[in-house]
Amino acid sequence: MEKIISKYSKAIDTKELEKKVKEITGNSKQLYTAKNLAKIFGLIDLTTLKETDTNSLVASMVNKVNYFHENFDAQEIPNVAAICVYPPFVEVIKADRKVKNLKIASVVGSFPSSQTFIEIKEAECKAIAKRGADEADMVISVGKFLDGDYETVFNEIKALKKALGSVHLKVILESGVLNTPQNIKTASILAMEAGADFIKTSTGKTTPAATLEAAYIMTQAIAEYFQKTGRMVGFKPAGGIATGTEAVKYLAIVKHNLGDSWFVSKYFRIGASSLANSILTEINKLKGIEKPEVAYF
Repeated sequence: MEKIISKYSKAIDTKELEKKVKEITGNSKQLYTAKNLAKIFGLIDLTTLKETDTNSLVASMVNKVNYFHENFDAQEIPNVAAICVYPPFVEVIKADRKVKNLKIASVVGSFPSSQTFIEIKEAECKAIAKRGADEADMVISVGKFLDGDYETVFNEIKALKKALGSVHLKVILESGVLNTPQNIKTASILAMEAGADFIKTSTGKTTPAATLEAAYIMTQAIAEYFQKTGRMVGFKPAGGIATGTEAVKYLAIVKHNLGDSWFVSKYFRIGASSLANSILTEINKLKGIEKPEVAYF
């Protein structure tokens, strides 16, 4: 693993990192437009990951996505990119989905703890692939990573990617508990080198969840990986992003470190359970609508 990691720059100056993030996000106001918010809306992974989830609740969510453009102008606002659920609900989305480009995403690998046997993680991946998932979100074995067992972390990602076949794999670093900027960089490298299609900040189940500093480190790592390999890896900030104002700051970092080529659903998603209504409301406010509040989802 040291041979893989050593190919990348290591030094991260924390003060310089904070300064750079503040500078980039401080200029994000110019990106806060109805057009950009609408585009971000189209990059949302609409998510429900609760212990109380049921078939009927998920079916209701799918139904709202199906009929979204009967309530909102398709020329102005694209539909969400995906619906993300626990594995048992993949078939519910598949059965009810009417939107052609809507992706079915499922968490896998004993989400959110990742604390189980690799055989069980692989079986779960094969099960969701068989049932029609398009994308899978897994969490790295954080405990093993913090223990310095990078080889196991790398091999698990590689094994789950193989078990998923053609299903796209998003690898969650759980950046808020990795303790140091260097750990976030190292975890990003391991995930990409092991075959991740996306790297993702967090599950939303820990505190802190997504941070702008983690986003900067991860997107910088993606840029460095792209320079070395020519392969574009996607980025997904998730956890605690509740407003369009916050989302635009992540967009500013993506644009700065990766460029406009990443501002598409194939390479940029934003994970949220509450962001959708907020963005729709903020778009209405920017358009000067008298009663802007939206509670559609």
